[in-house]
Amino acid sequence: MRTVLAVDGGNSKTDVALVAEDGTVLATGRGGAFLPQSAGVSAAADVVEETVRQALGPSQEPPYADLLAAYLAGADLPAEEEALSDEFAARSFAGEVVVGNDTFALLRAGASGPWGVAVVCGAGINAVGISPTGQVARFPALGKISGDWGGGLGLAEEALWYAARAEDGRGAPTELAALVKEHYGTSTVEEVVLGLHVGDLEQLSLHGLTPGLFRVAAAGDAIARSLVERQAEEIVVMAEVCLRRLELLETPTEVVLGGGVLRARDPMLSELLDERFAARAPQAKLVVSDLPPIVGAALNGLDLLGAGEAAKARLRGHYAGTL
Repeated sequence: MRTVLAVDGGNSKTDVALVAEDGTVLATGRGGAFLPQSAGVSAAADVVEETVRQALGPSQEPPYADLLAAYLAGADLPAEEEALSDEFAARSFAGEVVVGNDTFALLRAGASGPWGVAVVCGAGINAVGISPTGQVARFPALGKISGDWGGGLGLAEEALWYAARAEDGRGAPTELAALVKEHYGTSTVEEVVLGLHVGDLEQLSLHGLTPGLFRVAAAGDAIARSLVERQAEEIVVMAEVCLRRLELLETPTEVVLGGGVLRARDPMLSELLDERFAARAPQAKLVVSDLPPIVGAALNGLDLLGAGEAAKARLRGHYAGTL
């Protein structure tokens, strides 16, 4: 029986699963962050290989499967996908290698079939769409330089920006200043700013501000609410653009929402999304994915092997309730 080695490589962790053609999960593993842009392609591939060896046992030698289906953060451009694919092929991970951006795994994990639109709002924000004919709509997703706004880290940076200005008088008062001080245990926001500047505080520590931002918004803070409203706008517009490019605005289409910010199902954000999708993309069917992206990577692999629906159902059943 043929096998798929599925990989979901993210900014905080890397998941792998060896899956048989009948949907049986033979082995799983979790490793460190997949960071090709900062660590390099070879070092990022090392993380995957170490995770695979943990899952399969240190004595296992490549090829590990018939097909490698790897869906990865940092594979944002065709050239990056090609570089990663070449690296995996050179290491003989599998007889066939398929590499794509991790948004494709989210889409396949949450949608009922292989087409639709997915928006991920986790540390960053990105979206992808696939039409029933296989046409793809996507974005470079390189941060502010490519027009992106928001995601967990982006929201936290905005919260800190407003907090700093509220403290020094350049901006309006906001409870976000108190949030920043409480989160870091400092007496001033400036201490946090300087700690980040000199490296005493890790930039990634800002992530912890994001849940608090939503709480402050729910309590009525106007500035915090404006950030939640803008995040809702960014999520809707990315989906709307994908639907328009694929000529699906008038077609009932699943829009899969994933990533930590969206999986939290904040009531205010959820209400804003429902209102804006109803007004601008009324045929969109919103789906918050309840399966981890590794399932989408494996499902894409099973699709390529021509596996039947029973196999895909068996795979989904294995991961049900794990997210």
